[in-house]
Amino acid sequence: MENQPIGIFDSGIGGLTIAYALKNKLPNESFIYFGDTKHLPYGEKSHEAIKNYSLQIALFLKSKKCKAIVIACNSASASAYSFIKDHIKDIPIYNAIDPLVNFISCNYKGKKLGIIGTKATINSNIYEDKINKQSKGLKVFSLETPLLAPMIEEGFINHEISATILKKYLNNKKLQNIDTLILGCTHYPLIKKEIEKFYKGNVKVLDSAEIISDFITLELQKSNLINTNGERKYHFVVSNYTRSFEKSAFYFFKENIKLEEIDIWK
Repeated sequence: MENQPIGIFDSGIGGLTIAYALKNKLPNESFIYFGDTKHLPYGEKSHEAIKNYSLQIALFLKSKKCKAIVIACNSASASAYSFIKDHIKDIPIYNAIDPLVNFISCNYKGKKLGIIGTKATINSNIYEDKINKQSKGLKVFSLETPLLAPMIEEGFINHEISATILKKYLNNKKLQNIDTLILGCTHYPLIKKEIEKFYKGNVKVLDSAEIISDFITLELQKSNLINTNGERKYHFVVSNYTRSFEKSAFYFFKENIKLEEIDIWK
């Protein structure tokens, strides 16, 4: 079973940050990545819609004999993680939220944390609820930043448009006087340097992709699911072909790129 691929999914390119981090930590692993570009962004969708999209993708990845599934999307993790686990019980399912919460509870005491994310993630209050249960005394301040994921999907990174939008969001009074910022969307590590530039070193910006990939690597090791034979393959599936996804996949992986369009809802 350890030779089977890891399934990863997101609404678009954001989850590629996790896939890339896992690739660097687990160089022998094969991946099947599903980008639901037909329905992005998930952050603007209803709770029920996200659950239904996510379950269908997870079942698709299971049908491809994936040994584990990574929900590389905070909106889907918030809305659909438990729902997917209720329907798929025979392989590990990992989400993008619990690793961050565990990391924070172990490393941050008496801090003022800011969280930025999609409407679906922030409105769920999942970060605040989980952090407050594990870490008493932490102050958590959340802000919806719905324009960031579409901006990143369109390639506006290190651009005057991204600088303007980030300035508007990060100057919000909810994020004043924080000392740590949680990137509550897997798209956001792609603009981490821009965010750090805005804060001029005064705020610690957590790289969610690295934290999540560290957690998943340890869990796979515990379950004896690490591939050691080096016969890796990367397969990228999208529900609707976009040039930006193809460019991003090549940017991260550069080799063995196979991009396939499959509408699993037909």
